[in-house]
Amino acid sequence: MSFTISQVAQRTGLTIHTIRYYDKEGLLPFVDRMNGARVFQEQDIDWIDLICCLKQTGMPIKDIRILIRHCMDHDAVLEKGLQILIRHRENVEAQLKSLQDSLNTINYKIQHLPRMYREKFSSEAAVAAGKDE
Repeated sequence: MSFTISQVAQRTGLTIHTIRYYDKEGLLPFVDRMNGARVFQEQDIDWIDLICCLKQTGMPIKDIRILIRHCMDHDAVLEKGLQILIRHRENVEAQLKSLQDSLNTINYKIQHLPRMYREKFSSEAAVAAGKDE
């Protein structure tokens, strides 16, 4: 089954403009054309989903383009594509750890901040009460 660019936009949640931009940037070399119009297959949508995943996790377009080229070439070059994905996974894992550390700090503050404020204001109130005497 084939899909138009409008159908792909609807399925992926991307705009038609974004899909055209990806094509212009060389991220969709696997998409066929018929009478000048892009004709997408199911596996093309899978690639677009991967592109979105990689972009969302911080991979630059130029690296995505390199990955796609490697994956479309011979088996020897496929290994380079795998290495790109492995390095990116390591970067994402580091980002996740950093985000988890930040989340832990936020959760700690949420848990302890009310008590810290109560203690601060009660000690300030006690000092102020001592000055009034």
